[in-house]
Amino acid sequence: MRDSAGQVFLADCPARLAIEIITSKWAVVILFALSREPRRHGELADLIGGVSRKVLTQTLRRLQGYGLVERRAYAEAPPRVEYSLTELGLTLVEPIAALTDWARSHGEAVVDFQETDFQEAAKHGPASTG
Repeated sequence: MRDSAGQVFLADCPARLAIEIITSKWAVVILFALSREPRRHGELADLIGGVSRKVLTQTLRRLQGYGLVERRAYAEAPPRVEYSLTELGLTLVEPIAALTDWARSHGEAVVDFQETDFQEAAKHGPASTG
């Protein structure tokens, strides 16, 4: 079978899996938060903000299941658990940084467009169907 650009997103292709991973609402944020150093669950929740502890736990488990995040429990009192990126997870740091740079450079333009588009739609009222 010839490899072509159109086949990169077929159901069994790795690119589709990558898109599935990074389009999760919290996955990229969590990966970015872990990109510099290991962090405890509470530290992640505080750093990220806006994510419930339940959703944070679910997302961390999912990222562990993809082999991107490692959970390390230390045998001490009180118990301590840290999360860190695996070697595979570290390979996403650069692409996530590129997305972050894009958002810093173009985020305001997107918001401006959305506001303008919303204002235009309000002026013209709801679209009528024929």
